[in-house]
Amino acid sequence: MLNFIIKELIKNKNIFAGLFADKTSAEYLWKVSSEKWCPLEMICHLVDEEVLDFRTRLQTVIQKPGTQPPLIDPVGWVKDKKYVEQNYQQKLQEFLNAREESITYLKSLNNPPLNHFYNHPTMGPLNGHVFLNNWLAHDFLHIKQITRWHYDFLNYKSSVPIDYAGNWT
Repeated sequence: MLNFIIKELIKNKNIFAGLFADKTSAEYLWKVSSEKWCPLEMICHLVDEEVLDFRTRLQTVIQKPGTQPPLIDPVGWVKDKKYVEQNYQQKLQEFLNAREESITYLKSLNNPPLNHFYNHPTMGPLNGHVFLNNWLAHDFLHIKQITRWHYDFLNYKSSVPIDYAGNWT
């Protein structure tokens, strides 16, 4: 399963690179509504999740089983870290570099003890398998999110209806 996840994370790095490429500030700051994230907030979130969540948690359970990983606050980080004020191109490159570091780390693992775990206060035991699979699932959720943003942005910019293409469900 580890090799499958590595292969998918590599593919997703390229997918993210394409989906976030070539945006003007008017584009990467646009939101369909105040509750939704703009591409700049999305890419900042992906950087933090890559480094501070998934990679750190996997390393912690493998190297120090039973140890509580550092606390995270992905929702709070949006405001606390002022995501919307960050440099879009730098954050995109930071994500791509962080993903490459993650891939290098994952490829370096030789029969890692993925059954090692720590006890999450509300979710119970979380092991390396959980973090690996959810790392990939997290990618897919955000690929869906940025794809939806592209659809909504096209609808916003278009002078013609786009429902001929089909309905977004």
